[in-house]
Amino acid sequence: MFLLRIAKIFSVAHRHGIDEMLVGREAGGRLAALCRFLRLWRRNDDAQAVRLRRFLEDLGPIFVKFGQVLSTRRDLLPVDIADELAKLQDRVPPFPADRVHAQIETAYGRPAGEVFAAFDETPVASASVAQVHFARLRPEDGGREVAVKILRPDMEGVIAHDLALLDTAAGLLEKLWSDGKRMKPREIVAEFAKYLHDELDLMHEAANASQLRRNFRDSKLLLVPEVYWDFCNTTVMVMDRMNGIPISHNEALAEAGISLTELSRAGVEIFFTQVFRNGFFHADMHPGNIFVAVDGADKGKYIALDFGIVGTLTDTDKNYLAQNFLAFFRRDYKGVATAHIEAGWAPPDTRVDEFEAAIRTICEPIFDRPLHDISFGKVLLRLFQISRRFNVEIQPQLVMLQKTLLNIEGLGRQLDPGLDLWKTAKPFLERWMSEQVGWRAALRGVRDESPNWARALPQLPRLMHRALRREGTESLAPILSRLVAAQRRQNRLLTLIAALLLLWLAGGYFHFF
Repeated sequence: MFLLRIAKIFSVAHRHGIDEMLVGREAGGRLAALCRFLRLWRRNDDAQAVRLRRFLEDLGPIFVKFGQVLSTRRDLLPVDIADELAKLQDRVPPFPADRVHAQIETAYGRPAGEVFAAFDETPVASASVAQVHFARLRPEDGGREVAVKILRPDMEGVIAHDLALLDTAAGLLEKLWSDGKRMKPREIVAEFAKYLHDELDLMHEAANASQLRRNFRDSKLLLVPEVYWDFCNTTVMVMDRMNGIPISHNEALAEAGISLTELSRAGVEIFFTQVFRNGFFHADMHPGNIFVAVDGADKGKYIALDFGIVGTLTDTDKNYLAQNFLAFFRRDYKGVATAHIEAGWAPPDTRVDEFEAAIRTICEPIFDRPLHDISFGKVLLRLFQISRRFNVEIQPQLVMLQKTLLNIEGLGRQLDPGLDLWKTAKPFLERWMSEQVGWRAALRGVRDESPNWARALPQLPRLMHRALRREGTESLAPILSRLVAAQRRQNRLLTLIAALLLLWLAGGYFHFF
């Protein structure tokens, strides 16, 4: 079976001229020699990026998903290939009703008719890993209209099989292609495998949805469906049915009285709120996963769907990104270069003036221009090229953020071609930074750390006694000197805590924002 699958991959590669792409990119390399030896090379007039997309589509849904993940690695791919792979659509024929019912009965131990008051056998969405049906809960369970996401049967075996093939192909590329080590194909396959295994557990997606809903409780901009945990397990997920218009349907939105300009700005604010306030963001914000509510009090709000892919950022990541964004907005390219070096992303011996000049060359032309005149894909590509030149490490936790920012670019262009992303985002980032580094941040730090200090202060005598016993061989004078210095630091710390607490109390009477 494995050999048959390998034979199919070679056959499809030959049909789409993938071997010709490899020969063209490396005419004198080992991979080109292998292609010539196997006599696979032939003429194909399609653009290389188009050939690669069609090659993955013909290999099946798991390879399509791999292409989608690969499209996010703009630090490794040429921009034309990344753009073409981003067009891959994860749509496959639905699995039949009898298997749907079998999955439900396996999950709940009883048939669908006993779990739901009504269940529509016709799926409303079908993808490579799961499909979605509408249903209604029974009256004793609340009677709500719900969406039921059901994992495709026997997916574990299919995914394990295709991942093994991908890993084998990646290993061959690393060994035979001169650029293979820089492209890190096996690392990309490993990243993809982790992402796929997360998708196989619908409890993981349900938890993501629940977290995002909690983060945006009472939001005036975003709706997230409620998850019904009593009906969720690893193969079935049940959540509120959300009604709205797909964000790609501009005319329908306009007819419903939705301002596309306000919608585009709200999308930018939602993105930056997820990233910088929460450090937890929906990382698959393509038009198929975003709807807009058009009825009642929720009219004009975004509706987020499909929570299989989320990104997370640490406080360090958020602070670093915010400082870099603000430096870009203020055209402080030296600040950007210095931040990279101080964070350890660029080597310590990097010349700041040269790095600053390179960043200025890329970023200066894009300011004071509307979004429709800027291609963030090209900007990112040039930034990555400069990163390689200065040996800057591309941080893996930012890959999904880069992809999501490109999604936001696409949505913004579609809704309002004149949207200025910089001007829309700058006030939000400045307000966020003031909250992070101003007096409010200091008081928040005191409040968060005070329980730790309360536990640590009573232990100081015991810790000092232990230090004396451990350092008994030393002379008494150095030990006493250290203890006196420690006591002084403690006194200064307590004085600072008292002052900050007074400021905290005073803050209850003053509001600056």
